[in-house]
Amino acid sequence: MKQYIIKRVMISFIVLIGVSIMLFSITRLMPSDFVDLSTANNLKITEEQKEHLRELYGLNTGIVEGYFSWLGNVLRGNLGVSLYYKRPVTELIKEYAPVTFSVAIIALILELLIAIPLGILAATKQYTKVDYMITTIAFMGISLPIFFFAVILKRIFGPLGLNILPVAGMLNARVTYTGFSFAKLMDYGRHLILPISCFVITSVGGLLRYTRTNMLEVLNSDYVRTARAKGLPEKKVIGKHAFRNTLIPIVTMVGGMLPGLFSGAAITEGLFSIEGLGQMALTASYQADIPYLMGFNMFLAVMTLIGTLLSDILYAVVDPRIRYS
Repeated sequence: MKQYIIKRVMISFIVLIGVSIMLFSITRLMPSDFVDLSTANNLKITEEQKEHLRELYGLNTGIVEGYFSWLGNVLRGNLGVSLYYKRPVTELIKEYAPVTFSVAIIALILELLIAIPLGILAATKQYTKVDYMITTIAFMGISLPIFFFAVILKRIFGPLGLNILPVAGMLNARVTYTGFSFAKLMDYGRHLILPISCFVITSVGGLLRYTRTNMLEVLNSDYVRTARAKGLPEKKVIGKHAFRNTLIPIVTMVGGMLPGLFSGAAITEGLFSIEGLGQMALTASYQADIPYLMGFNMFLAVMTLIGTLLSDILYAVVDPRIRYS
C-alpha cells in the first residue's frame, strides 16, 4: 500500500504540471486582460501607460515565458500577488478556504446521510409508491438549476417572504461579537442554512439514483438470494451482504464530489454573498486576475487528485479482497 501511495503521489505531480500548463494557457488567452478591464472607464490613459502597467504586472510576456516564471515562483511556495485583491494568493487561500471548506464538508456529509439511506430504501421498495416518490424527488433535485432554486429559497424565507432566515453574508452586521461564542456559532448556522440547502437539494439526486441503481444490481445477485434462502433477517441481508458491496462504486463517486462542491461554491457563494474562495474566484474571473485564478484552479486540481487517491485507498477498506502493490 505504501509503495502504491508513493507512486500515485509522483504521478499526481506530473498530472498537476499538465493541468497547470492548460490552465495558464487558457487564462492568458482571455480576450481582455486585467489592465484593459481596470482602466476601461479611464479615458485619459494612453496605450504607453497601459503597456507600462502590463510590464509591472508581468502581463507583457509570452505564454511560455510567463508560465515558467509562474512555475518557478510556485516551486518556491509563492503563488503570486492577486492583481485585483492586492494581496498574496497564498494568504487569500489560507484566510478564506475555511469558509468554503466548512460549507462543502457539511453539504457533503448531509448528502451522504440523505442519499444513501433513501437510495437503499428505494431499491428495497422497488416499483412501490415509496420508490416512485423518492425517485421523483431525486429527479426534481437534479433538474433544478442552483441559481433558480436559490432565488426561490431567498424569496420564501427571506425578507420578502417569511423573513425567518438571512439571505446574505455569514454574520449579522448589526451585532458585534467578541471572540468565539455560542451566539456567534448559531448566527453562522442561520446564515448557512439556505446556501447548504441549495448545495444538498440540487446535488443529492445524482448520488441517490446511483445508490439505488447499484443496490438493485446487488440485490439480484446470487449470494444475496443465498443469504435469504438461509433464513437470515432482511436487515442483515441488506446491511451486511448487499450494502457493503454497493459501497465500492459509491466510494468512486464520493471521491469526485468534494472538488465539485468547491467549484460549485463559486455560484452559491456569489448568490448568498458569502466571503469564500468561490465568490472571490467569480470576481477574479470578471477582472482577469490571473494569479488568483491560477491559485484557485490549482487548489481544485489538488483537491481532485486527493479525492481520487482517497477513493482508491478506501477500496481496500470496503473490500478486503483488493490489494495494491
